Amino acid sequence: MKVIIPLAGKGTRLRPHTHATPKPLIRVAGKEVLGHILDKIIPLNVTEVYFIVGHLHDQIEEYVRKSYPNLKFKTIKQDELKGTAHAVAQARDHIDEDVLIIFADTLFEADLSVIKRLSDDIDGIIWAKAVENPQIYGVIEHNEQGLMHKIMEKPEDPKSNLVNIGMQYLRDSASLFAAIDYVLNQEPGPRGEYFLTDALQYMVDGGAKIKIEEVDAWLDCGNVEELLKTNLHLLNSGLAKKPNGNSINVKVTDPVMVAEDAILENVEIGPNVTIESGCNITGSKISNSIIGQGSIIDGAVLHDSLIGAEAVVRDVDGSLNVLDHSVVIGRK
Repeated sequence: MKVIIPLAGKGTRLRPHTHATPKPLIRVAGKEVLGHILDKIIPLNVTEVYFIVGHLHDQIEEYVRKSYPNLKFKTIKQDELKGTAHAVAQARDHIDEDVLIIFADTLFEADLSVIKRLSDDIDGIIWAKAVENPQIYGVIEHNEQGLMHKIMEKPEDPKSNLVNIGMQYLRDSASLFAAIDYVLNQEPGPRGEYFLTDALQYMVDGGAKIKIEEVDAWLDCGNVEELLKTNLHLLNSGLAKKPNGNSINVKVTDPVMVAEDAILENVEIGPNVTIESGCNITGSKISNSIIGQGSIIDGAVLHDSLIGAEAVVRDVDGSLNVLDHSVVIGRK
């Protein structure tokens, strides 16, 4: 099995951080978003991973090469952002076996080993999650056998609360790319985009049986508010870690994740705080925040904040969203 991971988007909802860092490399709960995804697919013994890249693509290549040295991968540049079907189409010349497609906008909790147990009469899997506001997503309708019957992007009157989380598995990659070709030969959507969901619908209309698998959790990483919610979920799911002996006079409200070498003195942290490696935090109170690697926080009261790496924050009360190497000096 080969894997396609489209991640060419510019991540505008996470600016200013994505001016300097591609969205998949934004860190949450001590690891890059892309790292959380790769950790889930590597046990599947994939043949090769194809990253469809664009904005700041050199950083993606460097990260994967250094962090996953045994992973066979290739980056493919998507020069024009023309939608999800167009993104997947960039890998057509490299896919000659079954394929798993994962969009790197969100994290998920799911048992991917279901791929290996899929019965011979099923052509693929689409992973889904029941949500309260399906009209803003790709909505999936299914038949009594749990097979996809219809998928529609952002319907005004959704007939189901199951939505596409952006992960699909197809046994027959040739049929997938034939369906994508069909979509690319139609008129694009209102923003000039071609949707992979239309290709899946074309396959189902032609008789393909695509099974729906519901995920246990679907975690957005697209803006600061959602990233912090995802951080909380991950800490509560076993990634929490309390401060060690480098800390003096620290009050903790769980959950928190504090790197082994972080130095804390006279601070209150939590709930939902991640403090990365190399941080030095003194005389501060921090809640619902992620503090990037090597940052210095002194005399601050921070909440609902995303602080980039190597930043300096002194004497500030409030919520901050600042990128790497920023310096923010407050009251004094």
